Amino acid sequence: MKSVLIVEDDRALGDGLCLALKSPELDLTLCRTLAAARAALAAGNFGLLILDVNLPDGNGLDLLREVRRTSGVSVILLTANDLETDIVAGLECGADDYVTKPFSLAVLRARVNAQLRRTGGPRPAGPVEQGPFVFDFENMEFRREGQPVELSKTEQKLLRLLVENRGRTLTRAQLVDRVWTDGAEYVDENALSVTVRRLRGKLEEDPAHPRYLKTVYGIGYTWTAAP
Repeated sequence: MKSVLIVEDDRALGDGLCLALKSPELDLTLCRTLAAARAALAAGNFGLLILDVNLPDGNGLDLLREVRRTSGVSVILLTANDLETDIVAGLECGADDYVTKPFSLAVLRARVNAQLRRTGGPRPAGPVEQGPFVFDFENMEFRREGQPVELSKTEQKLLRLLVENRGRTLTRAQLVDRVWTDGAEYVDENALSVTVRRLRGKLEEDPAHPRYLKTVYGIGYTWTAAP
């Protein structure tokens, strides 16, 4: 069973979403405030977050930024704003999809199913095993083809963000904002390029033609979801 957290303060719409998405395969949790959503996220492991932007106790984008610091959970934003700048802001904060109100519940249901198929639900805790790699972020142990790989703290933070969001493209701005969190007012994006180059040198068989840590030109980077 896959768990879905819905954060929507409009009572009629929230109840309608639960009714439209009700399924034996889905466990639905409805929260009407950011505070309730934070408590639910702390207590549960969700495969999808459906998040209203305008909430009575704050902006949903703030919660999205918090979630993206530690989780690769899929996020669909719900908002009455349909300006291009609002859509871009939501996607740059890490949303996977963006639906403007009013919308068809059938369309939303299709998008929910698409996100759940893509992610396969919440990613399990513990070491990540993929191809020649075993990444244990909690114990800071990293192996390639059984051999230990030494990574700096910055390299670990960058790798974790990419791996936990594998299959998704993260913009350079997103990565800089989440990796360099020491309070510096300005970080030269060249620092990101250098860190990516070092990671490829340590992890890729052919750093000049990376198989896993790929550049999405003009946007950012992605860690491939392929085995």
